[in-house]
Amino acid sequence: MQGQHLYEYAIIRVVPRVEREEFINAGVILCDAKSGFIGAKIQLNEQKLLALDPEADVEMIRLNLQSFEKICSGSEGGQIADMDLASRFRWLTAVRSSIIQTSRPHTGFSSDLTKTLEKLFEENVG
Repeated sequence: MQGQHLYEYAIIRVVPRVEREEFINAGVILCDAKSGFIGAKIQLNEQKLLALDPEADVEMIRLNLQSFEKICSGSEGGQIADMDLASRFRWLTAVRSSIIQTSRPHTGFSSDLTKTLEKLFEENVG
């Protein structure tokens, strides 16, 4: 991908006890619909999760986080994975009150979207 790309990204959060509003960052989703790029990078820190909620259903949370990657790749993501990239990003980053949430979308410019996804992941999750 040559030149500068205007992208949107959001941080994927795990909020094990929604009423307490405590969360850990577990991933990043990045989208540039114009260039046809959407991607997610996920890593659940089980130790941090269990520190917030010792009774958290780790396996269920992992499965829900994997759905971000499936929807981004367009495989096994059901009807949502069939949507255009911008619609997928909007659906994934919609405000919800559940265990898996995202930050508000942010924007930026990048000449290499894959490297930018990695950098954002390292800065916010890694």
